[in-house]
Amino acid sequence: MSEFTHLDDTGAARMVDVSAKDVSVRTATARGRVLVQPQVIALLRDGSLPKGDALAVARIAGIMAAKRTPDLVPLCHPIAIHGVDVLLTVEDDGVTIDASVRTADRTGVEMEALTSVTVAALALIDMVKAVDPAAVVTEVRVLTKTGGASGDWSRE
Repeated sequence: MSEFTHLDDTGAARMVDVSAKDVSVRTATARGRVLVQPQVIALLRDGSLPKGDALAVARIAGIMAAKRTPDLVPLCHPIAIHGVDVLLTVEDDGVTIDASVRTADRTGVEMEALTSVTVAALALIDMVKAVDPAAVVTEVRVLTKTGGASGDWSRE
């Protein structure tokens, strides 16, 4: 009935069976931004936010989130995460968050990279909301992925 892999013949949602797929090294990198007021940028740069080291908290939150993705995204497979790197870059108008996730498994880690960026962004907002309640998460997207049957992909 459906060409969508996450729907069965009746149209009901299902988890795709990946047991026949080959194990391969797979990576994904995602990026997002948190836009904040100039006052927050100054506080981030001199390490004087009232709640503490917001960048460290966001980095740890992003790493933890990648590992918990199947608990948050209903049809996502629980897989072994072999590495997560979360980089937060303070810029003049906000913070750019890059997350790279690696595994050797039967399915990719794009959702883990997206979850990592998103939760890191939410943790950052939690740390700065007293100073900037208008902070915004924006532009969350996959930049690259490698491995698997569909091969490598990169955003133009």
